[in-house]
Amino acid sequence: MSTQKKVLVTGGAGYIGSHVCKALHANGHIPIVFDNLSTGHERFVKWGPLHLGDITNPDDLNDAFAKRHPDLVMHFAASAYVRESVADPMKYYVNNCLGSLRLLDAMQCHGVKHIVVSSTCAVYGDCKSLPIDESTPKDPQSPYGRSKLFVEQALRDLGNASDLKWVALRYFNAAGSDPDLEIGEDHTPETHIIPLAIQAALGMAPALQIFGDDFDTPDGTAIRDYVHVNDLATAHVNAMTYLENGGASSAFNLGTGTGTSIKDILDTIKRLSGHDVPHSVTARSPGDVPALYASATRANRYLDWTPTQSSLDNIIKTALNWYRHHRTGKG
Repeated sequence: MSTQKKVLVTGGAGYIGSHVCKALHANGHIPIVFDNLSTGHERFVKWGPLHLGDITNPDDLNDAFAKRHPDLVMHFAASAYVRESVADPMKYYVNNCLGSLRLLDAMQCHGVKHIVVSSTCAVYGDCKSLPIDESTPKDPQSPYGRSKLFVEQALRDLGNASDLKWVALRYFNAAGSDPDLEIGEDHTPETHIIPLAIQAALGMAPALQIFGDDFDTPDGTAIRDYVHVNDLATAHVNAMTYLENGGASSAFNLGTGTGTSIKDILDTIKRLSGHDVPHSVTARSPGDVPALYASATRANRYLDWTPTQSSLDNIIKTALNWYRHHRTGKG
């Protein structure tokens, strides 16, 4: 274990950020949540202080750095819906691009040199060769993906011009929940396929809408690489240690290397819950691609990371348990 660090976690009251805060605390660190609670939950802030603030507000950021004195930053604060980004691109360029630049500027002003950034597989777009590795050409198909690629490019340029050291972690579909049931997935609105399907199966939400069953995939439904949120949390702690030990700035894929279709998800929920998932099929969403799944060979080599909790059964089981025990409607 590395020596205790104070980690400013932007977006730490959200789904992935809160699981990372729990992992940081378990590894002896102090997570300081920086969040405006626009989509996060104060009840998810359990392992360190909450500093209220907006990522796009320089005064809020400078106040947090001046009062909290973090040793490094983990950056999750962002808008993250592909369909919404197509309809409202300005929101994504302001929150994701401008917000990240203001965070990086505050880091420079306060002498903080290490950052681990939440990126996304959406930077790749519609890939012709699978699995996707980090050398795959970047061709994002949505403003969301383009905003995240911009942040990666900014990190690279700033790192070349200064002593900033960074890791960008390109997630392939976070899923599942804390097995201890302290935190879980709770978005408003919910757009992720697994919680929507579970809620439909348990009678907690309307029938699931499947956006397209005519993709060029074996069963016609979209294929994605689902990674348990606890495995993602471990990767962030490992990335922090990697930077502390002098690792070079880089981007890493976080995925299982296995593609799972929407039909696979519905079948697994039925088997584990005992309930069918009522659903209907509508047109594909703008910007959606048929299949995305990762090679995480570099994360294994450099970050000593292997997903151990990301079987589809475990993802569905932990998510089911979260909804059965904690979800009673709006957050």
